[in-house]
This record gives sequence, C-alpha cells and structure tokens, in this order.
Amino acid sequence: MKRRNFIKVGAAGLASPILLAGNKNMKVNKNNPIVISTWSHGMPANEVSMKILKKNGSALDAVEAGVQVTEADAENQSVGLGGRPDREGNVTLDACIMDSDGNAGAVAFLQNIKHPISVARKVMEKTDHVMLAGKGALKFALENGFKKENLLTEKSKKGWLEWKKNNNIKDSWGPNDDHDPITSLAQDNEGNLSGACTTSGLAYKLHGRVGDSPIIGAGMYVDNEVGVAGATGVGELVIKTCGSFLIVELMRHGYSAWKPARKQLIVLLNKKAVKPNYKLDILH
Repeated sequence: MKRRNFIKVGAAGLASPILLAGNKNMKVNKNNPIVISTWSHGMPANEVSMKILKKNGSALDAVEAGVQVTEADAENQSVGLGGRPDREGNVTLDACIMDSDGNAGAVAFLQNIKHPISVARKVMEKTDHVMLAGKGALKFALENGFKKENLLTEKSKKGWLEWKKNNNIKDSWGPNDDHDPITSLAQDNEGNLSGACTTSGLAYKLHGRVGDSPIIGAGMYVDNEVGVAGATGVGELVIKTCGSFLIVELMRHGYSAWKPARKQLIVLLNKKAVKPNYKLDILH
C-alpha cells in the first residue's frame, strides 16, 4: 500500500466521505503532490490547487485557493456567491480549514462575504479561537480587509421566490438533491496534509441553521500522521456521527483506508434504515 490512497464513496441522498489516507508506520511520501475534491465543481478547484502544489506550495495554500474558485462561481448554487438562500432569503455560509500541524479555523452563519474559507483561515492564524459565527464572524472579516457584498444572485433569488410561492409542506427544504458543498484535501511535496470545506448550506433552511461544514471533526478532519477525511451531503447526519474524525481514528487503529469509509457509510445509512448501496473508487 502506498503512503496515500484516495477513496471516494457515494451514497444517493446521504453524506459521502472522501479521504486522503496514509499509514503512520510508513515513511512520508515526499515529492508526490495530490489533491482531491468533491463533485464536478471540484475539478476547476483541483486545477488551481495542483498548480500551487507543483510549484512547491503548501497543501494549506492549495486547498484554500482551490475552493475559492467554487466560492466565486455564481452559477454554483450550493457554495459561496450565488448560493441558494435560507427560507428568509439570506445567503449564509459555513466553512472550515485545517493544516498539517492540527491548527484549525472556521466560520458559521456568515453573510455577505464571498470567501468564507479565507475568513476561516484568518480565524486560525490570527486568533486563539477555532470558530466565529454570525455577526461576530462578519465583523472580524471586515476588520481584516474582506469586502461586504450581496451574494444573492438573480438566479438564486428567482428560485427562492418560486419556492416561497409553491411551498406548503412543513419543513420542506427545497431542491437539495443537488446540494453539493466542496471539500478539498491535499498532500504537498513535503508529504503534509491539509483540508478545506465550504458551503452555502441546504436550500431554504431555517434561518440560523449550521451544517457540518464548519465543524472540525464533522465536515473535515486532518491528522498528518494518519490521513485527512472530508464530507459532503446532509450535514445533520455527519454531525451526529462526528463523521470525518471517526474515519481518521479508525484508520489510526489499523483499518485499511476503504474499511473505515465503508463503516462510516453504513452508520449513516443505518440512520435512514436503508440498504447500503455505494460505489467505491480507489486511485493510487
């Protein structure tokens, strides 16, 4: 087994983990830059990340710059600019980032800032905290040079108005079958790992709802000696299982990379009482 293997697991309608896994008993595999991201909007993010890695940049810089691409894409309606709003018409963002030294930063329920991932990194590097939320996160962002802007595009506004007009089902969250946060995991030339996760959350959620994406150990977790795991899908399921942390810990205790992913997937599936149905891809 090589130092790092990639595993991508999918389950329809449920949270799906991605992993960049290692074996703590093996030497660090240097000069082997790798990046993996969730979903199709992760492909342009990966291109930007890989350019940084090939220039001997850090995994941390790579994942931040990569997910910024998706955050700035107005056509993507589940991350950053153009994200679908909550049921009151507000675009609220969650994000977290973690480096190879175990440092972490996050923002939750942040509004009017296009790149929450970069605010999360500022929290990590400039404060003694891990997470800032709501108005406090916005105040911190503005104090650190981020610009306030309207993130609700006409496309997302139109969809929200149509949902308001037609919705009559209690707690209906709208079109979330294609709700796809972006999680990016990278290994740099030094063999160090980092991860980033960012989202605008479930469409038409209750105002104030926070998902798994800004929660270290749920939406994403890094252990430089073992591996890094990230999640995408319905955040409530991932929060309840501490999904990313659990997968990394299982690998620490000797599971090969795909086994903890399958174990965690089964946990998530069991919460919905449906038969496991997953696809497993391994890239060396």
